[in-house]
Amino acid sequence: MSAATSRRPSMLERRSSAMSSRRPSIDPSRLVPMDKTTAHTGNEFNVVFVGAGNIMFGSDEGPWNHSFRFEHKLGPRLKVVALIDPAIERATTVLQKKCESFVRSAYENTRVFKTLEDYVNSFDRKSPPQAFVVGSPPMFRGTTKPGRDIEIQILNHFPNVALFIEKPVTTGPSEEIEEAFKVAKFISDKGTITSVGYMLRYLKAVQMMKQIIDDNNLTVMATIARYATAYEAIAKPDWWNKSKSAGPIVEQGTHFCDLSRYFGGDVDISTVSAHSVEWYENAGHLSKQSIDETAIPPEDRVPRVTAATWKYEGGAVGSFTHLVALQGHDYSCELEVYADGYQLKLVNPYVQPVLYVRRPGSDLEESHRFPDDDPFFSEISVWIDNIEDIEEDPETAQILCTFDDACKSYELTWAIREASERTRNLKRAEAAPIQA
Repeated sequence: MSAATSRRPSMLERRSSAMSSRRPSIDPSRLVPMDKTTAHTGNEFNVVFVGAGNIMFGSDEGPWNHSFRFEHKLGPRLKVVALIDPAIERATTVLQKKCESFVRSAYENTRVFKTLEDYVNSFDRKSPPQAFVVGSPPMFRGTTKPGRDIEIQILNHFPNVALFIEKPVTTGPSEEIEEAFKVAKFISDKGTITSVGYMLRYLKAVQMMKQIIDDNNLTVMATIARYATAYEAIAKPDWWNKSKSAGPIVEQGTHFCDLSRYFGGDVDISTVSAHSVEWYENAGHLSKQSIDETAIPPEDRVPRVTAATWKYEGGAVGSFTHLVALQGHDYSCELEVYADGYQLKLVNPYVQPVLYVRRPGSDLEESHRFPDDDPFFSEISVWIDNIEDIEEDPETAQILCTFDDACKSYELTWAIREASERTRNLKRAEAAPIQA
């Protein structure tokens, strides 16, 4: 049986059909907290983890930890058949810690491989993988070029597996954006069940916003997003270097660009305009950096503020402001969505989401809080449910972000960065040369 016929193309078509603000959504009541989920009994679920870093196994820097969510979703059914990472020692260390815990059964037979090719050459044919979770750095994936084409290589060797890909889909130069769309087409043509890790779409607050829009047959008029970084705690020199991280819009602001698109629809990229506050301007001086920025080439230093606007193809307008401005540890993030008579304001989505709603007939805002919501778990749970939905149950929640959809968010982030750099270059051309 071919991959295309084994992967339920009708469901794929349903997922990709929404190109306007009416994008796929989930009833918020169906997003069950992790501690209230019962692991299904049944066959073992074989998965391969690509990457042994923080996104896969957690760190003190944030709530990301895919392995933890898999363990709670699948329980004793989870079998991590392989962990692929060129840093063999690190991979071995994290596996040892897992085997010393209550989830030992998921990892006791896990084999470590340096490359996908090594795994292909020696994997156990009696225990083929059902899914791959790709959490390797984005600069090593998302293209058709050798060495940066792991999605294509996986599906060439294992055409019937499902894919979970961490965001952003890649971080190569802007000239390679079309490469990412080629990968998206390859995945789509294969009929592969694929989810990309834009977890904010799975917040109960976000799905309540979608529910309000759908229930009231609203058309989105505008999206206004703001992301203020607490820069004092960012101690990784690569984050401050655009040639290494692709810059704060592409690397960090990607979640809010994606969330804006989730409500506004596809963006007319030709309309994107942006301005920035740069490191060499008076307003761009930072007093509490934890790295030595003078070690970074001047042209690669990150902007302090990027403010962008654009027009959605459906008629609405969007804006996004990213700031490297706050000190301490807590970020400040908000998204506002406007429609006739309605203001939907999402505050603090990464930590303790609060949704403020103003409706027709009242000037007062109602507030909604969502304790114990875990969008990381919800995105993993929905993806696994789709993999195991052999009967195509119409009640199965849809995957909210396909690879193609994620490519469009990636394209928007690059459009914002490049638009801001064009105006920056104009200003510098008019000024005296800036010294490092």
